Amino acid sequence: MQADVPGKLDLEQTLAFALEHNFAIRRARESLREQEGIVTTVSAAGLPTVSATGSFQKSNLQSFQAGTQNTGQPVIIPSGRFWRMNFTVRQTVYAGGRIRSSIEAAKLTREAAIFGLQETINAALLDVRTRFYTVLLAREDIKVQEQNLELLQRQLRDATNRFEAGSISKFERLRAEVALANAQPPLIKARNDYRLAIQELRQAIGLVHTRDESPDQAPEFTGTLTIEPSNLKLPAALAAARTGRPELQRLAKLFDAATAGELTARAGYYPSLALTAGGELRKGLTESFSDSRRGLRAGAQAEWTGSPRATAGRIGQAESLSEQARLTLAATELAVQVEVRRALSSLEEATELIGATAQSVKQAEEAVRIALTRYQAGTTPQLDLLQSQVALTTARTNQLRAYYGHNVALARLHQAMGLSGVEYGEAANPASSQTSTEVK
Repeated sequence: MQADVPGKLDLEQTLAFALEHNFAIRRARESLREQEGIVTTVSAAGLPTVSATGSFQKSNLQSFQAGTQNTGQPVIIPSGRFWRMNFTVRQTVYAGGRIRSSIEAAKLTREAAIFGLQETINAALLDVRTRFYTVLLAREDIKVQEQNLELLQRQLRDATNRFEAGSISKFERLRAEVALANAQPPLIKARNDYRLAIQELRQAIGLVHTRDESPDQAPEFTGTLTIEPSNLKLPAALAAARTGRPELQRLAKLFDAATAGELTARAGYYPSLALTAGGELRKGLTESFSDSRRGLRAGAQAEWTGSPRATAGRIGQAESLSEQARLTLAATELAVQVEVRRALSSLEEATELIGATAQSVKQAEEAVRIALTRYQAGTTPQLDLLQSQVALTTARTNQLRAYYGHNVALARLHQAMGLSGVEYGEAANPASSQTSTEVK
């Protein structure tokens, strides 16, 4: 196992480990870092640009003059040393709003990437919670099957003793053997489900196998399937989802970015204006560096490329992208509402099932007690005892499923509302691509 993994992990520790090692979260952080690089690149268009050139030449050829083939003008090839250096500073002061809108769109897209990271974290943590509850369910199911097997073993021993004493027939002992044999496959399946659940949880949290690690080696995931009371109502859940779901906030930012893209497209109708300044240093009449010629220059540059048809096409494209972003946001808002309603309905169903299964387990335990007492007294057949034991195992299994369903439904409801149990905050240095998170 990885060096920083403790031997035991509860739910909170498992979630904290997933925040750092889950591969989907790590990819989302890298996407955010990529977007931050785009913002830096686009923002550079609003800053001055500096260019500098320099050359140095040394020649041993003597100076001479010759007429060119076409014009007959003399050509002078200098001998000795020659140098020339110049630099230029250029600042765009007007571009029809193109630079400002491009920077704004890039910043909005970066903010959307932050919400995209939160969306990825919420989805990953929901998957971790669900798989963690699956591990607990499989482990408790093993206990139920072992309890059933232990009771059937006692019944077989009792039936064997009765058969040897001649109080029951061989058929009844055979029926007890068959019941015990039939209890083996569910226990084997429960143990295998537990092993698979652990491996799936490891995958969800990003726990990588090491070369010297046994295939079955894994930390112990501790906890129980307890019930967390919830009195959430539909209006409050919908209101929380509207403000808390990172998907909606991400799409809202993308819609704003698409609107800024329309301004960028309209900038094609306007010219651009830039101011320039610079200087030059080159060889003078002598080869002394102190005798070099120097000078400064300043000016302005205006540029306009007239292509109204192309600009109109880009504007239409930008307006379409903006409308698509608006429609996507509206569709997602509706989907979120349906998701909240479905999750709340599943939670209500799970709560009702818990009450029903709790009563059935008590009744099944009492039925087994009565059947066992009567069987030992010889007033009830063995079949009734076996049937009551099967009913008890079924009731306990249903109760475990109800507890599992309640925990999963509550986790899904919280995720649908945008409540991940994680506090988000940008790191001090956004370029580090880290968005600090803390599990509550």
